[in-house]
Amino acid sequence: MSIATRPETDSTQSEKPDVNPGRLWGALVERLGGLRVVSPACCLILLTIACFGPAITYDFVNWDDPWYVVDNEMIKSWAPGNLYQIATEIAIRNYAPLNLYSYLVDHTLWGLWPGGYHLTNILLHAMNAALVYVLLLRFVPNRTVAFVAAALFAVHPVHVESVVWISSRKGLLSATFMLASLLCWLRPERTTRQEIWGLSFLVLALLTKIIAVMVPPIVLLYDVFIVKKTKSESVARQFIPGLLAAWLLIINMSAQNSELGGVRGHLDLSRLEILQIDAVILWHYVGMLLWPQNLSVLYDPATSGLGGMVWLAIAGWGLVASGAWCLRNRLPQFGWALAIMLLCLLPVLNLFPITTLMNDRYLYLPSIPFFALLAAALSQCVGWIGQRLGEAIESRRALLDSALSDPNRVRWAFLMTGLLLVVTYTSKTAAYMPVWRNGMSLWTYTIEQVPQLAVVQIQMANTLHAEGETQAAISHLEYALANCSPDQLDRQRIEQKLSDWQKN
Repeated sequence: MSIATRPETDSTQSEKPDVNPGRLWGALVERLGGLRVVSPACCLILLTIACFGPAITYDFVNWDDPWYVVDNEMIKSWAPGNLYQIATEIAIRNYAPLNLYSYLVDHTLWGLWPGGYHLTNILLHAMNAALVYVLLLRFVPNRTVAFVAAALFAVHPVHVESVVWISSRKGLLSATFMLASLLCWLRPERTTRQEIWGLSFLVLALLTKIIAVMVPPIVLLYDVFIVKKTKSESVARQFIPGLLAAWLLIINMSAQNSELGGVRGHLDLSRLEILQIDAVILWHYVGMLLWPQNLSVLYDPATSGLGGMVWLAIAGWGLVASGAWCLRNRLPQFGWALAIMLLCLLPVLNLFPITTLMNDRYLYLPSIPFFALLAAALSQCVGWIGQRLGEAIESRRALLDSALSDPNRVRWAFLMTGLLLVVTYTSKTAAYMPVWRNGMSLWTYTIEQVPQLAVVQIQMANTLHAEGETQAAISHLEYALANCSPDQLDRQRIEQKLSDWQKN
């Protein structure tokens, strides 16, 4: 009954608030854009949970998990000293206090039960898949394309490292805040309230992972090339976000003073040599997104003897850039999507030295525009094939015209094609996830992929030593010394461990 027709009651009777769960749900659905938006988003959340759910039975792994969680005293108490330390100090080579606060909440809920930490990661990824769908609705041809792109993002095996590795939490959480910020900012006209919310989410993202410094450039390119605002106006609107991003970038760059872990053979290369290697690695990333295989926690990409591969890679990217330039007026979204991919990869291309050239987790955000372009191209191909079939068979032209050119039928054909690809990626994800079950499974698999890396032999030795298999651990260290050409830091670590373990 509406308020206008509600019968009068005794004035002395306290009125209860009219809380109707159905009405609240309806208001929320209307706010988000109706059931046609909410229902697919909920389906994506369920799909993600079903795909990655088995990970709640997995353990911690001895690859940063001890630093972030198991041995990290900061996250084990809400004492004021701990809260202040998390908020003000650089920890584990990063200033990312919200990431550590999220582990503090997890420890409060779950203690050291790893399944709880895995559950948080899974739920964050599920939320990100839904946010990707809502965001893509503004830029892709229709809801079906947006749904397929978001579903590919949700289940792709290259995201196993980001979702199943507990220490990769900062990438998931920062992506949540970045997507929320972009939802506020990527619109032709923004209200003051939307600007404030966008800035607030950006600050949260910056306090979670430094990759968020790419949000202001993404919005700037959107304003200039998609909305067609003047450059001066676009730069002015991103001035404050840009200052915040620069401030956090300076803080985090000063924290990158450790060279432990990872693969360091490339750190002595010049910027020009790094750029040549990057051109090849970027094509490797494209291949990993299209057809993922032999995924690994560590890679050993070639850094010398590339020769013709570099020129071929550069020529390929030149063709892509030429295509984007030719389509800049008719299809500016294409060039903008490519720019987003490059911007999201820029911090990990070793222009500012980091200890790994390639990682699966580097593709978490760049995969979003990639899958949007892939789904849109797939949609166009399905429609084109339907049209060509109708033209090819003249004797049944009328029948085929009605069957194949109908937009709904083309959409269903594309949806089925997209879902087939989703199922294929899901099966690959299910096959790869158990690698991350525990430290032993992780390093046993990795040592089959890249046995030539000293750090992999060291991690395998650490795992075996923790299991009480000291002699087997020593054998891996001796193999690393003899066959893996360890650098000075790794050699010192190996010799120290050999000295300690052989004494015992």
